[in-house]
Amino acid sequence: MTDSFFKYLQYEKRLSKHTLAAYQSDIAQFQAFMSAGYEIQDLCEVTYPMVRSWIIDLSEKKVQAVSINRKIASLKALYKFLLSQGAVRINPCDRIVTLKTSKRLPSFVRESEMDKVLPGISSGSFEDVRDNLVLEMFYSTGIRLSELISLKDPALNVADRTVKVLGKRNKERVVPYGVTLATSIKNYIMVRNREVGEHPEGYFFVTKDGKKCYPMMIYRIVKSRLSQATTAERKSPHILRHTYATHLLDRGAELNAVKDLLGHSSLAATQVYTHNSIEKIKRVFELAHPKA
Repeated sequence: MTDSFFKYLQYEKRLSKHTLAAYQSDIAQFQAFMSAGYEIQDLCEVTYPMVRSWIIDLSEKKVQAVSINRKIASLKALYKFLLSQGAVRINPCDRIVTLKTSKRLPSFVRESEMDKVLPGISSGSFEDVRDNLVLEMFYSTGIRLSELISLKDPALNVADRTVKVLGKRNKERVVPYGVTLATSIKNYIMVRNREVGEHPEGYFFVTKDGKKCYPMMIYRIVKSRLSQATTAERKSPHILRHTYATHLLDRGAELNAVKDLLGHSSLAATQVYTHNSIEKIKRVFELAHPKA
């Protein structure tokens, strides 16, 4: 039945391959625990106390609460599916509750630091032009790493200054960008076509050999460039996505608009960025108000 569950997640829920892999890993760990601790091979035979003992075991092994909660969510999704298929009559996860976690605000790069990162120093070579554009694209559009490396030339409309992004669960969204990024895109295309040539698969960001860029390469580019200008603890493509959202909200953007720009399906996923903006407002109040 787990195979049917994974096919359901892949083809009906349209989860990304990374999310699907996380579900598969969580369920495999649970199966291993049930087999070793209770000699149970069929997950339809699992009971509430067994699930609870697994969670206790994870806690005793000092697994982080956020990771345990993800595993709980995976199990709940599995047993909800099995219940709908009539494979189980009682859901063993019904009384399982998630663990309390401390809320961690998303890290982001300050505007003054982004001013140092962009525009980057360039020798005019293809790699320098591309690397600078990678940083600018992340910061100017808020797209995810997977979305950036999957971009193809037709997705970028330089005349309208928009990029069509294929996000999670194959949902498309159109993200606008400014004149500065439009100029950088035109320059990159000119340099790329002159020095690398057109890539047969049509990917926008390519290596010097004309091949599609890969995640670790983009991660290294971002980390290297951010390390030169920011004191932010984390230096990754996703930090630039956080930065994009935070700076928009700091400058008065509506929460719903930011939600659509980021491609979030729920407003709750976007609201976490408002905490950063509120902290900034508090600092301004404390510095400026006579009764602060």
